Amino acid sequence: MAITLEALQTHLDYAAWASSRIVRAASLLTPEELTRDFHTADRSVLGTLVHLYAADRVWLGRVEGNPPASFIDPERDMHLTVLQNDWPELHQRWQKWASGLTEDSLRSKFSYKDLKGNPYENPLWQITLHVVNHGTHHRGQVSGFLRAMGHTPPPLDLIAYYREKAAAGGK
Repeated sequence: MAITLEALQTHLDYAAWASSRIVRAASLLTPEELTRDFHTADRSVLGTLVHLYAADRVWLGRVEGNPPASFIDPERDMHLTVLQNDWPELHQRWQKWASGLTEDSLRSKFSYKDLKGNPYENPLWQITLHVVNHGTHHRGQVSGFLRAMGHTPPPLDLIAYYREKAAAGGK
């Protein structure tokens, strides 16, 4: 599959845009709503967003050659303020990393180990699109949680991102 560096960078920007919107929506919840157990793998709005933030952090650590020692540090990560303050910086680090890629390097095979130590190898473009897609999945879950609690989630569709960028004079 052919993918351009510009498309990859645009998708990373979309992920940052969508994550920012869903965190802003989560910030309007009461503490009880934020931690309400929906009986999913990550339990709650907060748990699901922290899972997504941690996965973004782990994957960036892998591609930068410095994977974190653990996935989630509950004492440190399970706070809305971490998502509000640290996640935007992490998205900027993803963009900086991507700005150093070339059309050739994004197709290069990258070797890494999962959290269980199993070895894998994928082109960097596949890893990057996985990160974006993983985020889309979990932001969708959080949108469903918001609706279940009677809130209207923000539009997070890729086309909404494109429309907003076009209206602002971007591509």
